[in-house]
Amino acid sequence: GFKVLASASHYWPLEDVDGIHEFRDTNGDRSSVLKSIPTPSILQYWKILIALVFSLTSRFLSSGVTFSFFWKTQDQQAKFLPASGGQVISSGFKICSNEAEGSVEFYTRGNAMMKWKASFSPPGPYWTHILFTWKSREGLKVYVNGTLNTTDPDGKVFYDYGDPSANLLTGTEVDQTKRYVNGAFDEFIIWERALTPNEIEQYFTAAIGVQVLLSSTLPWSVMTTTTKPVLSTNAYRPIITNLTEERGNFRSPDSMLAYLENVSFSLPNKSLSESTALSLTEAFLKAVEDFMLLPNWSDVPETSYVFGSLIQTIDSLMAHMTCNLDENSLPLTVEGTSSVADYTLIKMHPQMLNLSHYRFPSRGQSYISIPSEAFHEKAWITIVGLLYHNMHYFFHNINPMDTKIAEAAAYKGYMISAASYLISVKVEPLPKLSRSLSGSPLITIQLTHRLTPRQYSQALNKSNRVHLYCAFLDYSNGTGVWSNEGCVRESGDLNYSVCLCNHLTNFAILMQVVPLKLTREHQVALSSITYIGCALSIFCLTITLVTFAILSSVSTIRNQRYHIHANLSFAVLVAQILLLTSFQFSPGTVPCKILAILLHFFFLSAFAWMLVEGFHLYSMVIKVFGSEESKHLYYYGIGWGCPLVICVISTSASLDSYGESGNCWLSLENGAIWAFVAPALFVILVNIGILIAVTRVISRISADNYKVHGDANAFKLTAKAVAVLLPILGSSWIFGVLAVNAHALVFQYIFAVFNSLQGFFMFLFHCLLNSEVRAAFKHKTKVWSLTSSSTRNINVKPFNSDIMTGNRPGTTPTKLNTWDKSTNSGNRIDLSAV
Repeated sequence: GFKVLASASHYWPLEDVDGIHEFRDTNGDRSSVLKSIPTPSILQYWKILIALVFSLTSRFLSSGVTFSFFWKTQDQQAKFLPASGGQVISSGFKICSNEAEGSVEFYTRGNAMMKWKASFSPPGPYWTHILFTWKSREGLKVYVNGTLNTTDPDGKVFYDYGDPSANLLTGTEVDQTKRYVNGAFDEFIIWERALTPNEIEQYFTAAIGVQVLLSSTLPWSVMTTTTKPVLSTNAYRPIITNLTEERGNFRSPDSMLAYLENVSFSLPNKSLSESTALSLTEAFLKAVEDFMLLPNWSDVPETSYVFGSLIQTIDSLMAHMTCNLDENSLPLTVEGTSSVADYTLIKMHPQMLNLSHYRFPSRGQSYISIPSEAFHEKAWITIVGLLYHNMHYFFHNINPMDTKIAEAAAYKGYMISAASYLISVKVEPLPKLSRSLSGSPLITIQLTHRLTPRQYSQALNKSNRVHLYCAFLDYSNGTGVWSNEGCVRESGDLNYSVCLCNHLTNFAILMQVVPLKLTREHQVALSSITYIGCALSIFCLTITLVTFAILSSVSTIRNQRYHIHANLSFAVLVAQILLLTSFQFSPGTVPCKILAILLHFFFLSAFAWMLVEGFHLYSMVIKVFGSEESKHLYYYGIGWGCPLVICVISTSASLDSYGESGNCWLSLENGAIWAFVAPALFVILVNIGILIAVTRVISRISADNYKVHGDANAFKLTAKAVAVLLPILGSSWIFGVLAVNAHALVFQYIFAVFNSLQGFFMFLFHCLLNSEVRAAFKHKTKVWSLTSSSTRNINVKPFNSDIMTGNRPGTTPTKLNTWDKSTNSGNRIDLSAV
């Protein structure tokens, strides 16, 4: 009970206060009485007290607050309020009474003003202990004489906050003009946290002078005494003060870490009380919080090493405090929570354990459990436990070669990240544990995984294999290095892990994601297809461009359609040459990065010209729009301008995503690949829509011709058109979307064949099977033949419309004319584009 009292933040015995007079009641107990004293003589004291309480409740809304006092009235009829907090600008409380009941009201201010109210029977002429606690998650609790009397766990939104007429009231709530207090009270105490029911009972029992056996807050039973603990030395006070004053003075992680390390190293080797240890812990962890909130952590190299040193500094300070806890007050425990970590410091005798194991923390899904047989039987032991809340976010992109995890180092280049809270328990003297992981006793560690969206997405990707390691920070070489020696992951899934270890330190679950690799046979087969197909494509595309250049003087080859074909062929040709070249460079090199940027641009250009192919086909077959000149500018803007803009934006935003992981291409890890995938998917979807629309038109015309002329070959034209358009419009890349894991191996082969042979298909359909190109080539060959024989007097037949439509001179044109003038078509439809 006295230990609970010693942990209070503020304590007023109400002595030497003007207007408050000492007397002894019938039991000889000294008390302080307010008996019908006019308000002005005590009002200043109340203002100080209430203002301080309001300030405290505003600061400690996260950890709660406790307010305690003894109260009695001087006669049965006089039941007035001892204090009432009125209208204030922060959180506060109001304690009221009348002849019927007493009540406690607690207010908080924030986005929504809340009020909790709990009523109780008011005190009579006998001393009554009134204590209330408030915590955001538990609400308001009122204890009378050490026993829970009434609660308000939920509260309600309240807009009429406080009393609008005054900042402070003392006197009856009904009659504000009298402003007096009629009653006696004693021992005003404030704790800057919500006391537990056990602590409240301990304090009340000690305050009234009764010795009983009470259950400690530890998982063992302790006999409490009324012996006053030895007051702690003031040697730690300057350190606590300095930690508070230096907050916000640091801008560099290096300088602040050096300051924290200096604080840890300069602690005096003197005993300290429980309250001093709690104050020092809170002050130090607040400084650690400031350290973690420093800006630009992404610019700090080797972040994991920096935070490894920070954790070592925290361990050193906590261990020093625990070893120096006042031995005259043992057993002792200091526990609490902050934004950085939940913590506990314990100094005790192991015989006080009455459970089969010690667990930290005592609640929750993440914990460390130590069997009781691991503790020494005779020596005093110290236990330091820490469960960090956000520290794991700073341990990411750890190079497996910088760890002592052999399994992770086998996957060179695949980074490791923390996937759970960091938890630490240290015991001195060291517990007796089995050297073998198959023996006993061993430490059991259960940690719930805290995956980022990126980690979760990677883990669910069936093309990846997830490796989870039970690891700890090994400081044997001076710096914190992640290791898994002496630990094994016994069980778990993607949500949690259970580990067995034969030592204690800082633990976490580390996650490494490794893409599934194909077998050697499949790798060789796909590689061979790619090399042979790309080489054939490069050869065919070269012939295609040479053919278009030679025939450019022929009027039918000089139109927009062949300009589009030529640009598409050029983009694909350069992209495939760059692709074969990129196989010769290692990721992370400057040439690889340059090739990745060029590949991004030319593959985007290939897709952009596929989109232009679709637009041009739509304008020829479905709906004519714009002049030839205006469409020419639009097409070049789409084909070369849009890819350039996308590449400039992408390289400016994430240059590090090019040519760094696995190959000379965009990174698949940080979302940069969407700078290619998103435009490619857009082109594919638009062209599929155009393909469907064009196919419907061709099918309708084919059906009409079959009805009129009985020409079954018209249906063959539809099938041929679909076969021609599918590879040209980029539809084959759908197989690239399906080829995402080893379970879709067949799609990987289809994708490799279609895209490595894309140039071959373009040569096949744009040159070899194109009647216009063949006719123009025959015409050009005849011209060359006549020119070479120097026969100038021969009349060469002009390259007329019959040749342009692919019909031989003197023959009847096909029944499916290029320009459809049937009644089923409102517009003239140019099918020569198909």
